[in-house]
Amino acid sequence: MAKRRSQRSADFKFCLALEAAKGQHTINELAGQHGVHPNQISQWKRQLLDHGPDVFNGQTLARQQKTQQSREIQLYEQIGRLKMELKWLKKNLPFSLERRQALIEVDHPQLSIRRPCELIGLHRGTFYYQPAGETPLNLELMRLIDEAYTCHPFYKVVRR
Repeated sequence: MAKRRSQRSADFKFCLALEAAKGQHTINELAGQHGVHPNQISQWKRQLLDHGPDVFNGQTLARQQKTQQSREIQLYEQIGRLKMELKWLKKNLPFSLERRQALIEVDHPQLSIRRPCELIGLHRGTFYYQPAGETPLNLELMRLIDEAYTCHPFYKVVRR
């Protein structure tokens, strides 16, 4: 019949690894005294030196990993929900440029102008763009063209 695998407590592992780390006894002496394989003691000693006493407390580590996994699942769900909401928002945005620009809060304490522009699909340069007015020369030319057309509406443009 096969020998049943013995399970050691975290305190036992810690004490034995600490004795091995002190170097007062050889690993083989400790293995003979406590009925543990020398390789196992070497492994515990390496874990102790690398990670400290919390290494052997498996329940705490497992609990921490489980908590971490549940937190990650919640965060991924939230990311998915936010992506879906953003997609819906972009689909239902007003089409006119002026209405999109009106959605952006210039004095928002936490968001720069860049992020809201990105969220509503508006280029930042478009947000800042100020259309240039007509020059006085262009206004005068347009007035003269209108005046000529009003006086002589029968003049035609010949295109070749």
